[in-house]
Amino acid sequence: MKARIKFRKYGIMKFIGHLDVMRFFQKVMRRADIPIAFTGGYSPHMIMSFAQPLGVGITSDGEYLDIELKEPIDSKEAVRRMNQVMVEGIEIVSFRQIPDDKKYSGMTIVDAADYKVTLLESFKSSDVMLPVPQDWSEKVDSFMAQPQIVVWKKTKRSEKEVDIKPMIYKMQVSEDNIYLLLATGSEQNLKPNLVMEAFLSYIGENPEEVPLHFHRLEVYAENSDTSSEEAFVSLESLGTDIILGVESYE
Repeated sequence: MKARIKFRKYGIMKFIGHLDVMRFFQKVMRRADIPIAFTGGYSPHMIMSFAQPLGVGITSDGEYLDIELKEPIDSKEAVRRMNQVMVEGIEIVSFRQIPDDKKYSGMTIVDAADYKVTLLESFKSSDVMLPVPQDWSEKVDSFMAQPQIVVWKKTKRSEKEVDIKPMIYKMQVSEDNIYLLLATGSEQNLKPNLVMEAFLSYIGENPEEVPLHFHRLEVYAENSDTSSEEAFVSLESLGTDIILGVESYE
């Protein structure tokens, strides 16, 4: 049996990197007595995988961790146990069963993520946020109307020019933030800071002088329901709550 855990990451925990978060969750599994399965062999380890780990400095309402269970546990009880041993800055939102097939793994199906970008008063504090300039809405429209948005994108081995426009599914301005829906996953992965750097440069601002805060709202998979107008569905929606005595998936 496999389960998908959704959690929030906020406050001081935004400065904790992925590997440390993974080690922390290993401790949480033990402390909360979650019946997680282990690999075999001489060095067994917990069977867990994160769907599109978050970059350092970004907060989130939609982070995901898939685990394999050696026996069922009620979803509400699992959430309760884990939050009891959780540190401030991480909160478990849901614990849902997902199909055992590897093609449903969070690492495999992630296709998009959305973000809320806010302007800060200074780089020293993320507490004081500023309203978005009124003319930015028109500037975003102009930015997105370009036939291409070419930036220099770093890879593990080099740096190359990339047209990121096809990877920006939506960019719009509200009174207090900029909303971004971006390609995310193993095939295409666009970071929100790269989009904002390109936009700020386009409007004549120096990105290094504009303090921003990035907050991930949700992570999505492609919607396989062709009758739906929605292109994406949240990873959480692809699971079902485990209620002991009730079969969720065969």
